[in-house]
Amino acid sequence: MACSPEECNAVDRSEQEQIRLKKLQDLMAEGQSPYAVTRFPVSHRSGEITAYYEALAGREVSVAGRIIGRRVMGKASFAHLLDGQGPIQIYIKNDDVGQETYERFKAYDLGDILGVTGTVFTTRTGEVSVHVHALTLLAKCLKPLPEKFHGLQDTDLRYRQRYLDMIVNPGVRDVFITRSRVLSAVRAFLDGRGFIEVDTPVLHPQETGAAARSFVTRHNALDMPMYLRIETELYLKRLIVGGFEKVYEVGRIFRNEGMDALHNPEFTTVETYQAYADYRDVMDMVEQLFEYVALKVLGTTRIICKERELNLQSPWPRMTMAEAVRMHCGEDFGAWQSDADARAACRAKGVQVEAAACRGECLSALFEAFAEEKLIQPVFITDYPVAISPLAKRKADDPELTERFEFFIDGHEMGNAFSELNDPADQRGRFEKQAALRKAQGLDTEPDEDFLTALEYGMPPTGGLGFGIDRLVMLLTDSPSIRDVLLFPTMKPIKRG
Repeated sequence: MACSPEECNAVDRSEQEQIRLKKLQDLMAEGQSPYAVTRFPVSHRSGEITAYYEALAGREVSVAGRIIGRRVMGKASFAHLLDGQGPIQIYIKNDDVGQETYERFKAYDLGDILGVTGTVFTTRTGEVSVHVHALTLLAKCLKPLPEKFHGLQDTDLRYRQRYLDMIVNPGVRDVFITRSRVLSAVRAFLDGRGFIEVDTPVLHPQETGAAARSFVTRHNALDMPMYLRIETELYLKRLIVGGFEKVYEVGRIFRNEGMDALHNPEFTTVETYQAYADYRDVMDMVEQLFEYVALKVLGTTRIICKERELNLQSPWPRMTMAEAVRMHCGEDFGAWQSDADARAACRAKGVQVEAAACRGECLSALFEAFAEEKLIQPVFITDYPVAISPLAKRKADDPELTERFEFFIDGHEMGNAFSELNDPADQRGRFEKQAALRKAQGLDTEPDEDFLTALEYGMPPTGGLGFGIDRLVMLLTDSPSIRDVLLFPTMKPIKRG
């Protein structure tokens, strides 16, 4: 319902906004309120009219969209409407729609939403257009759009007002269309391999799982704190215990931590679990999945990211974390005889670690400092230390390491996977150690007793995977920030008044 003149004028409005508001009030006074229109039967979208011009030429169509440009020329005018597929030109003559309607059209503003009916033709310059016979104002735009030539350049404003960003920067919509297609392709790949999509709780009764801070809320009826999930892993593995052999979830995750170009407090992951498989099987699946998604969405495995060509075609090379560290910083994990040797190696390379850091933690620190950013083409990094892998199965030939891998593209970690730990005693010990470390940091975390109970009923050997949809979309759209691929990224509120 439109505001009354008194209510609307109480708002601090610019001169242009006041002019637009006056036009709306005049229309309503004449009984022409656009807000009274409940529907408009659209027969074709802009892209369809352009693509199938030969079949549609001379035929009547109905299109609707936002006015993004126009040329008023006496008794005939041109305008461009922007709909969900792009712009389409319309041609309006006084003689065709009547003087009253034509005069109203001339008073419309950029941003107003119209529905028009007319016949398809091409202008003398060859532009596919609609010759309008009838038009209806469907919504009045009360705020002026940013000036077309410069568009909406303020990135902070773009993220806060994504609706405006998509109006004046139509290419932004393509990113989110791609995101939708990526999700569809991921689901198609997994569904085609016998995985079942499931949903698990977003609200958890305790903080467990990954090493991240939770958002805390409260359930009033139960009078207890609840925690927004920081992973979907433990519930999905319960389903493996229960007899599902292949499950996955596309899940929203919440982590109460910092924000940067790669991190937003809420983001989307895909986690998969496959019984009777290990991390080698998961590696095979990952490279096939990324190749499939790239071909399905972009039609090629060769993509441009930051002006570099990356090739997602399988197979991808595989390298242990120790090999990567030796290659990129010269330190030999196998030569460290003690934790003290490892800490000394870190100090020599200028890498700070905790005073009690073990060999595995030092290896990880050197990897992050020297190797990670150099991993441009797709690669699997395997054999992570058990000290940083609380849910991964130990390697049979080296219990200090685990059957875990992460995969890297463009210098960033894209996903994490491992042969799942299914020994309940080993899992309890690692949970307790993790909880003790978190408590030392002031975090209240307890082992998930229900999950440990589930493990005691027996979980088959399982290969698990988790990767971020947002980072995959960033990669495929060459987007520099996670905020560019989230429709409504988390933003600090603007202080008003």
